[in-house]
Amino acid sequence: MIAVLCLPMLAAGAFARDAGGGRTRFILAASWEPAFCATNQKKTECRGQKAGDFDATNFSLHGLWPMRQEYCGVSDDQRDADRRSDWNDLPAVSLTAQTRSALDKVMPGTQSGLERHEWTRHGSCTGMSADDYFNAAVGLINELNASAVRDLFAQNIGKTLDAETIKAAFDESFGNGASDRVKMSCRRVGNVRVISEITIGLSADATQPSSGGPRLGKLIQEAGRTSFGCNQGVVDAAGF
Repeated sequence: MIAVLCLPMLAAGAFARDAGGGRTRFILAASWEPAFCATNQKKTECRGQKAGDFDATNFSLHGLWPMRQEYCGVSDDQRDADRRSDWNDLPAVSLTAQTRSALDKVMPGTQSGLERHEWTRHGSCTGMSADDYFNAAVGLINELNASAVRDLFAQNIGKTLDAETIKAAFDESFGNGASDRVKMSCRRVGNVRVISEITIGLSADATQPSSGGPRLGKLIQEAGRTSFGCNQGVVDAAGF
């Protein structure tokens, strides 16, 4: 089985301080689940993925990562288990029923213990409760899924999208220059290069309580710039 890899340290080096003073403090990692499942077919969340599922046409939450901080206050045993990808050996994450339901919808990897991994490696460094941390992450991924970026992907399943088209959707949704804070990753599935993940730079306020209104655009605009990465890829469809 191929393990899910979180690489915030590598991503951190890709997001620079903006010339205007902006700095990336968090990264929102959004996966395109069909592409992930194409190379992780044995994962529980991938075995029965169908075209009508939510995660077949929406971005899935991979994580919300503080920059350059990992495993804060975590025991050596838990860190070792996490690095072996023995995520179900990690302590259960304490969440309210409402947060659990919302998280399960946008993070299909909870079926494989992904939330335990994300909390152990990343959430532990935020100073937040697990409930507040995942609520913040769910709110941000929901904003992405309510945007022109998600619509662009959903309307082009099975087709190739290039960087300029995706960047234009980010700028349309989150303001001019938002696309300069975004990086796209691709992977090979057979002879096809598919879009696997988008990582979005966010400012220091990413985990602050929401006032109830949209906030993703402001968080992106106040982050540092990065290069876009993969220049084009196919929007993979559900199924193998």
